[in-house]
Amino acid sequence: MIIFSRLFAFVLTWFAACGLAAAADIYPAKTVRIVVAFAAGGSTDLLARSVAQRLGETWKQSVIVDNRAGGGGIVGSDYAAKSPADGYTLLLGTNTTNAVSASLYAKLPFDPQRDFAAITEIATIPQMLSVHPSIPVKSLKELIALAKARPGELNFGTAGTGSTSHMAMELFQSVAKIKMTHVPYKGTGPAMIELIGGHLSLMFDVIMTSLPHVQSGKLRTLGLSSLQRSPITPQVPTIAESGYPGFEAIVWFGLFAPTGTPPDIIKKVGEDTARILATPAMRELLASQGADIVASSPAVFTTRVNAEIVKWRKVIQDAGIKPE
Repeated sequence: MIIFSRLFAFVLTWFAACGLAAAADIYPAKTVRIVVAFAAGGSTDLLARSVAQRLGETWKQSVIVDNRAGGGGIVGSDYAAKSPADGYTLLLGTNTTNAVSASLYAKLPFDPQRDFAAITEIATIPQMLSVHPSIPVKSLKELIALAKARPGELNFGTAGTGSTSHMAMELFQSVAKIKMTHVPYKGTGPAMIELIGGHLSLMFDVIMTSLPHVQSGKLRTLGLSSLQRSPITPQVPTIAESGYPGFEAIVWFGLFAPTGTPPDIIKKVGEDTARILATPAMRELLASQGADIVASSPAVFTTRVNAEIVKWRKVIQDAGIKPE
């Protein structure tokens, strides 16, 4: 009886393994959906569409982008988390959806760690710290001195509470030991308009959005939030090299699948994504946006996400940030 039970268990395991392999061999057999938890036209959406187009060409199968905005990324992320774990619904996640949300909200309808399997980190984009020209500072050191001399008087705009622009500024205030006033907006677009108009003192925003305004003289840049300088702005120092070693508040993007998705499918999606990211066309496209390609393995990306959750949890708790 014991021998029969062991044989039966072995047969079940063998059939399960064969089933997973077969699933990966025929995947995708139908349309794949990449969920973006933000509105169309933003950086997450544009990246998702670029990846979707090239994955579709590689797989000879339709890959569509499904924008499900709302709740600061919660609506779309929850939809993806509760989708069948068969590889046909993926999430193009970000810091906001898969790291910050874990600590910002007391109750989420999904768990970023439990309900998602990391596939690959696609790319990162540094944020640029820019001030309005009316602010009498030309360096990070001068900004900090001014903020300390006038606590709470400088106001910074963000894309909303918990956004990457907000988290970057809270981290900066923490390490620089300064206090400024947060003015949240519904997106970085409105905040940038207010900054250019002189209604805000400063803000963080991704390099591809900030740079044109810096080049035109409408804004003055003081530093980047990445650990290394950007190839498209080699003259701009990082905050890390300006007296705050280790400072990093970049925007990252990566693919996730609902937990339980077959490992072979996760492996295939990750490897195929890495191959398209290595093509000259994609490298040129992402470089033009100030992005750095990552293409990490599921294990490395999982470690990255877990570390980000711990990092931003401390920032949120120390600053006493509450969702809007």
